[in-house]
Amino acid sequence: MSSYQARLQALREQLKADRLDGFVVPLTDEHMSEYVGSYAQRLAWLTGFQGSAGSAVVLPEEAAIFTDGRYTLQVRDQVDGTHWSYQSVPETSIAAWLKEHAPEGGRIGYDPWLHTSDWVEKARTALKEKGAELVAVRRNPIDAVWSDKPEPSKARLVVHPDEYAGKSSAAKRQEMADWLKEQKADSAVLSALDSIAWTFNVRGQDVDHTPVALSFALVHDNGTADLFVASEKLGDDVRQHLGNGVRVHERSEFESFLGTLSGKTVAADPERAVAAIFEALGKAGAKVVRKRDPSILPKAMKNEAEIAGHRAAQARDGAALVRFLHWLSVEAPKGGVDELGAAAKLQEFRQQCGDLRDTSFDTISGAGPNGAIVHYRVTQDTNRPLEMNSIYLVDSGGQYPDGTTDITRTVVIGEPTAEMRDRFTRVLKGHIALGTARFPQGTRGTQLDAFARQYLWQAGLDYAHGTGHGVGSYLAVHEGPQRISPAGSSQSGGDEPLRAGMICSNEPGYYKTGEYGIRIENLILVSEVDVPGAEKQVLGFETLTFAPIDRTLIDAAMLRDDERQWVDEYHAKVVDVVGPQLEGEALQWLKEQCAPL
Repeated sequence: MSSYQARLQALREQLKADRLDGFVVPLTDEHMSEYVGSYAQRLAWLTGFQGSAGSAVVLPEEAAIFTDGRYTLQVRDQVDGTHWSYQSVPETSIAAWLKEHAPEGGRIGYDPWLHTSDWVEKARTALKEKGAELVAVRRNPIDAVWSDKPEPSKARLVVHPDEYAGKSSAAKRQEMADWLKEQKADSAVLSALDSIAWTFNVRGQDVDHTPVALSFALVHDNGTADLFVASEKLGDDVRQHLGNGVRVHERSEFESFLGTLSGKTVAADPERAVAAIFEALGKAGAKVVRKRDPSILPKAMKNEAEIAGHRAAQARDGAALVRFLHWLSVEAPKGGVDELGAAAKLQEFRQQCGDLRDTSFDTISGAGPNGAIVHYRVTQDTNRPLEMNSIYLVDSGGQYPDGTTDITRTVVIGEPTAEMRDRFTRVLKGHIALGTARFPQGTRGTQLDAFARQYLWQAGLDYAHGTGHGVGSYLAVHEGPQRISPAGSSQSGGDEPLRAGMICSNEPGYYKTGEYGIRIENLILVSEVDVPGAEKQVLGFETLTFAPIDRTLIDAAMLRDDERQWVDEYHAKVVDVVGPQLEGEALQWLKEQCAPL
C-alpha cells in the first residue's frame, strides 16, 4: 500500500470516528491564501498533488480531486487515479459533485476556517436536495491523522520601510477609517495575509514565496487597529514601528476577540474572510456588512515609490535573466543541462544580482513535453535533459524588497520546426496586441483577453489559462482584484476595471501535449495615455520586464510592420536597461540577440 493510499484510509477511519460520511479538503489556509505554509498543505499531504490550486472530497467509498485547466496533466501525473477520480473545474464544482455522489442522509464535514461563507451556502443547498447535511468541524480530521504535521512558522516580522511602501501605515489606516465612516461601520476585518502586510508596512517569512506573516487584524473608524500575531514573532523594532495606534494580541485570541464586538457594525470581505469569521461575528451579535477588504484597491494601484521600486527590481532581475539565457545558449547545446540544473543556475544568477529574498514562486523549468504542463514543477522524478532541436520554457520570478518579478521566456535549443516558429509567432503577436492596447477608463480584463488569443484562434488554437494576473509590491505574485482572463473563467477577477497604477502580467501561450510549451510573459503597468481629442480618459500599458525574446523562434514574415517595429524597439530598450549591468561575452550576446529583426 502506498503512503498516500494509507493516508486516505486513515482519514476514512477518522471520519467514521467523527460520525462523518465525507470531508472536503481545499488547498488554502485560514486566510484564503493561494500559497500556504507547510502546516496548511493538507491537500498535498493527502493526495500528492503539488499544484497551487485545487481541492478534494473524500467519501467512504470514493474520492475526487478538483483542478482547473492549468493542472489537467499535472494532477494525473501526481495523484493515483485508482483511488481518486479527476474532476475538471469550472465544468463541475464540489457542490455539484456532492449533490450527485454524497450518500442520502449523509453528514459531510468541512472546516469553517478554510472556506468562504458563500461556498458553505452553495454546498449546503446542494446537499439539502440529497437530504444530506453539511457539518462544520471543530477540529480538522486531517490534522488528527497527520502525525508529523509541521508547526506554523516562528519567523519574525520585519519592517517594510516607507521609502519602498510610499505611504506610512498610519496614513493607510486613516484612509481606511475614512472609508469606514462612509460605510457607517465601526471596524473592518483584515484576514488576507498580504492585506495585513501592506496595511501595517510589515513583511514576514511564514509562507514560501510570499513575504507575509500569519496574522489577523481589525482596523477601526478612528485609525487605530488590533493586530493578532504570535508575540514571539515581534521584535522591539516592529513594536516601535507599529506604534501606539496598534494594539497587539496573540493570533490565537482572534476568534474570542470577535466575540466581544456585540452591537458593532463590522465590515468583512465575503471573498477573503472565512466562514468561521462571519459565524463568530454573527454569534457575538455584531452587524456584519459584506464589503470588499478596504486595502484591496489601494494595494493594487501602486504609488510612485512602489512603481519606482518595481522598475529597479525589474532591471536587476532582467540582468540575472540575461546572464542565465547567455549561459544556456553556451551550455545547453553541449548536453548535460537538465531542468533542475537550469533552475538552480537561474537562482544563482538572481542571488548575484543583489538582495534577493526568495523566488516569487517555484520556478517552472520545462524541457520538451514538460513545457506543455502549464504549472509544471520539476522534481527528481520528472527531471528531463534539455535536448537539441527542442523547446525549453522557463517561468520564474524573484522577491526583492523593492519589487516582485515574474517573467517567462521560451527558447529553442538548436533548430525549431516550422510549426514551432508559427506557434511562437502567433503567441508573440498576441503578446504585442495586448501590450499595445489602448482602452477607455472602466475597461475590464475580460474585454482585453481576446486581444492576446486572436492569432491563435485564427489557426483553431487556444490556451487553458488566463492571460494576466495582478502582481504585488514585494508581496504576492498573484494579486487581485484585477485579471485579464476570459469571461466566466474559473479564475475570477476579470470583471474588475483596470486602473492606472495596477501591474498585470501579459502571458499568452500555446501548449502541445507531449511535445512542447510556449509562453511569453512580461509584466505591464496600467498607465494613462495622452490621446489628442479623446473624449474619455485613455489607458494603456507600459512594459516593465526586460529580457530578449528568442529571435530564432520568430517567423518575421508573419509580423506586420508595426509588430516588427515593436520587437525592435523593445529589444533596444532591453539593451538600454540591462546592458549597463553586463560586460564581456554576456553583453556581446545580448546585443546580438537584440539586433533589429
